[in-house]
Amino acid sequence: MSANNAFHIAVLAGDGIGPEVMAPALEVLRKIETKSGLSFRFTEAPAGANNYLATGKSMPDTTIKLCEEADAILLGACGLPSVRYPDNTEIAPQIELRFIFDLYAGVRPARLIPGVPSPIVGADKRGIDLVVIRESTEGLFASMGKGVVTHDDARETMVITRRTSERLFEFSFRLAERRKARGRPGSLACVDKANVFKAFAFFRGIFDEIAKKHPDVTTDRLYVDACAAMLVKRPWDFDVMVMENMFGDIVSDITASLIGGLGMAPSADIGDKYAVFQPCHGTAPDIMGQGKANPTGMILSAAMMLDWLADKHGIESAVEAGERIERAVDQVYAGGLKPMEFGGSNGTADITKAVLGAL
Repeated sequence: MSANNAFHIAVLAGDGIGPEVMAPALEVLRKIETKSGLSFRFTEAPAGANNYLATGKSMPDTTIKLCEEADAILLGACGLPSVRYPDNTEIAPQIELRFIFDLYAGVRPARLIPGVPSPIVGADKRGIDLVVIRESTEGLFASMGKGVVTHDDARETMVITRRTSERLFEFSFRLAERRKARGRPGSLACVDKANVFKAFAFFRGIFDEIAKKHPDVTTDRLYVDACAAMLVKRPWDFDVMVMENMFGDIVSDITASLIGGLGMAPSADIGDKYAVFQPCHGTAPDIMGQGKANPTGMILSAAMMLDWLADKHGIESAVEAGERIERAVDQVYAGGLKPMEFGGSNGTADITKAVLGAL
């Protein structure tokens, strides 16, 4: 575990473009070392579809042990569409880690970076800066691997518990308060389907209970379908949203699309003690090995890791280091950097070189 400003980071590069975007993120963190007084020790470990093909397991026990002992976990991307468990589900250690380490808060920021195109008219002037908080261990995903399929029907069970919901909402309110202290509105919306399902009415009721403890945070309650419609019309009206696992899975992909796509979107899965940081995108085997992968989401996930380490250990220099990475990314995109998914010519190496130069 950490001593002063030294951090041990577990590195799970994964499959497909995972290793290709991980390498730039580690270069950025090495650059930050020279300017911040922070120190990192990176230990790489196998996880994903290729490990499953070789060993029959998504992760060896040594990888799980490493993650348990490290200060934080960086994950590239795991899984390949062609590699499946016997029940035809994909290899997904990123989901398994959420259950192993009780990472109940999935944090999915969506911030429109200067110079990055958005499909929303007016976003370039109004800006987009919001966070989706996705409960990551329950909801419909609690049924993963447990569903019942017969010849005539298939059933999956959604689970929402008081204990996890209370911790999720406390986390969400604290995040809203931190954002308010940094100049954002600091508002929090509970997104659900409480008008149809008892489980979501239960979820919203717990939200209302926790809201009473945080009177300085402006709150709202939205049905998920109405929320989705509002997001693609006026995303700048949103600050922090909290929701069930499956809803968060879908809504966070919508919000990533508003800021240039999954290649631009960082994320974290956070629990009371452990946290995993990874880009929102998948392994993209269609562009693997071609130098086309956009490492921005991975680099910004590393910046999120620094902010979390700062909050957990009370190290202000880690906050500043994360902000320095974000400013560097903003600078290079505002200066005309254009990844291939935007129709540009800048691949992995160009983006990495530009960010390192800006640092």
